[in-house]
Amino acid sequence: MAWIQIRIRATESTADAISDHLMDIGCPSVTFMDTKDTPIFEPQPGEVKYWAETTVIGLFEANHDMQAVVDYLKVQPELKEQFHYKIEQLEDKDWEREWMKNFHPIRFGERLWICPSWLDVPDPSAVNVMLDPGLAFGTGTHATTALCLKWLEGLDLSGKTVVDFGCGSGILGIAAIKLGAARVIGIDIDQQALDASQDNAARNGIAEQLEVYLPQNQPHLEADVVVANILAQPLRELNEVILSLLKSGGDIALSGVLAEQAQSVASHYDQQVNLAPIEQEGDWVRISGVKK
Repeated sequence: MAWIQIRIRATESTADAISDHLMDIGCPSVTFMDTKDTPIFEPQPGEVKYWAETTVIGLFEANHDMQAVVDYLKVQPELKEQFHYKIEQLEDKDWEREWMKNFHPIRFGERLWICPSWLDVPDPSAVNVMLDPGLAFGTGTHATTALCLKWLEGLDLSGKTVVDFGCGSGILGIAAIKLGAARVIGIDIDQQALDASQDNAARNGIAEQLEVYLPQNQPHLEADVVVANILAQPLRELNEVILSLLKSGGDIALSGVLAEQAQSVASHYDQQVNLAPIEQEGDWVRISGVKK
């Protein structure tokens, strides 16, 4: 199907209202983009933040009356004073397949591969995790996920119990099972993440070894390994909760942390953890160690 889109210049305070106006006139899809490449690293759980200069993109079928869209939008309170827009025809493509082209198999360490579920594995003899990211974060392409995967690949996980705190797509927990872990407990605040984790575990034939929980339902246990790839603020605020899930002598890795946040996060753990040197990839770091 062919499509046409309107790109509208917005601000942090007007983006949401402009989106609502687009939906009110039948727009089937609205996207928010950063106009000036100003990253937002750490929203609160459940919080939606927009950029100071945000581009709101409304997608319509190609035969839609775009003049009617423009006439409707230009009289809305948020756009009366300044209405900067651009209308673009989009090439007729299979957009689902276009999205899928962005993913490819990636190797971590010596033997672990993360492979999109729609592609063939490059090395059948390796440890292969088949992944469909779906609606949850975690494909292996982000530096924080890569740092955690490399760390897991370097551990002896045979027969161990692992907690994946903030499991997202389940990529870390599934990789841990494929690397020898007997049991993984995935914890996340988002039910969609838990659903994605279970789907991906089933796709990899290890569903019975992965348990998933919302935080209020998480079990009381002391695991051999804890990995938490979330964000600096919850890592600081939930340090006691995270450490309570790990037994003495157990291994822990923390990521989702920017380099300038590393020491602040580490200071919340160094009393109970013998910390290893911090590992960095790009702007992001992994903090790891062994619980005392």
